[in-house]
Amino acid sequence: MTDISAQTEALGGLLTRDRIVRWAPILVLVALVLLFPFFEFLSDLLEGKEHVYLLDSRFFSIRNGARIGIAATPALMVAVGATFIIIMGSIDLSMEGTISVCAVLFAFAFLGWGGTLASWAWLAIPLALVVGAILGFVNGMIHVRLKIPSFMASLAMGFVGTGLALLLTGGDRLRVEDELFRSLLTVRWLNFPIMCYVALAFLLLAWFIQSHTALGRNFYAVGGGEQLAQSSGLNVARVRIMGFTLAGIFFAVGALLAVGRIGIAETATGNNFMFVSITAVVVGGTALWGGIGGVWNTLVGVQIVNVINNGMVVIGLPPYVQDGVLGALVILAVALSTNRRSVTFVK
Repeated sequence: MTDISAQTEALGGLLTRDRIVRWAPILVLVALVLLFPFFEFLSDLLEGKEHVYLLDSRFFSIRNGARIGIAATPALMVAVGATFIIIMGSIDLSMEGTISVCAVLFAFAFLGWGGTLASWAWLAIPLALVVGAILGFVNGMIHVRLKIPSFMASLAMGFVGTGLALLLTGGDRLRVEDELFRSLLTVRWLNFPIMCYVALAFLLLAWFIQSHTALGRNFYAVGGGEQLAQSSGLNVARVRIMGFTLAGIFFAVGALLAVGRIGIAETATGNNFMFVSITAVVVGGTALWGGIGGVWNTLVGVQIVNVINNGMVVIGLPPYVQDGVLGALVILAVALSTNRRSVTFVK
């Protein structure tokens, strides 16, 4: 009896709330990767297809893996930018407008300065990053200096950005057809396009900022307790503004990858990034109240979102089912990770 009690107590020690929350996103991702081929197998059997084998799943193919990677890279960059903000306990909803403005201005500059990376058009890339930084800086200043809640300030900036992009384009599409720039998508290393490796490089940069710089540590300090951070001498206002500026840069990287993926810049380039990026951050395990999580959590969250979207397409489910599943997943993730007695968000 004592042995059973000891084993039960040991199991209870292993399955603590914190450990479940920490490992749940990875377990969900593994479960999805294993379940979708099984659902595909059942779907093929029900349709009466012959010679159906589980290991021949279209979901497990290299081509499908590359397809998931291509879809995930712009969203990953946007979600990484949002991660820095959410770690601080704030939220940034300006990504759709920022992406559209950065994409449109990049395309105008790229086409106007030669239309190929072999000419001066390469300067359009740093220009887009600077534009993203400026929009993020303005976003942070409005939030901090005017003391407007971050979700409201950023949502308004998102609308401003979308409107500005529409004003610049007049509703037209700008085509970026340079072969060198489109090689982000068309040239592949180990069956994956260059854009996946570019996203990986920026992900590593984000991890370095998060884990090995004073700014990254300050993000966690602000998210862990703003008043405590302020009383310890930290300039919270400056940290928040720098966080929004950094997020704007990553939104711009997402915009460049989005243009590289489809070869078009338009007002709609930023559409749907807000839902996908915030969903990925939350599902990945970064806490909405701040101080917990990071960019590796976001990577897992982005993969969960894209595996769900891709897997449901493979087994033939309509888009509204995908959105419903993602919405339910967000509710579940927040419910599991939030102590509703002691947590207040969003700042």
